Amino acid sequence: DGRSVRLQPDPQRARKILSMSEATPIPNATKTDLPALGRLGALLLRTHFQFDSKRFMAPGGDPEAGYAWFLGTQLAEQDVVVLVAERQGAVVGYVYAGLEAQSWKELREASGFIHDVVVDERGRRTGVATALMEAAADWLRDHGAPRVMLWTAEQNEGAQRLFERLGFRRTMVEMTREL
Repeated sequence: DGRSVRLQPDPQRARKILSMSEATPIPNATKTDLPALGRLGALLLRTHFQFDSKRFMAPGGDPEAGYAWFLGTQLAEQDVVVLVAERQGAVVGYVYAGLEAQSWKELREASGFIHDVVVDERGRRTGVATALMEAAADWLRDHGAPRVMLWTAEQNEGAQRLFERLGFRRTMVEMTREL
């Protein structure tokens, strides 16, 4: 939570990892992907809520529909990208990233920001998350971002290991107090 990090992507490394596994296309998401995006977004929401039910949004009655709606609103945004990873014609993961303006409030210059990266069980430990992250970093770089940041839940050690392998470093710690 609250950790912003810098990524120095290595596209060669991502290609090498993918060459060791089944090829994983990483196209832009479309409206036809929204049901799969909703399913994966709901997985992300439920996982974070289990980490800390006071900090993270409650999943509610139909988080799949809610997340599909939200990501659907992002597909047409010019400063945002939603990319999907496909295996055998099925979406097994996505990354949602965007460009952020300079922020005096956050004491940072303009940057790219990875908001979500989610891979379902079928795609884990196969290079899918790395391919998604590298594709997002490439998009951000191509759109002028000098660095990319993200937040990760304190309890999400697997994701933190992935991010560190990809060159992210810890720069901030979010702390929460209930009132």
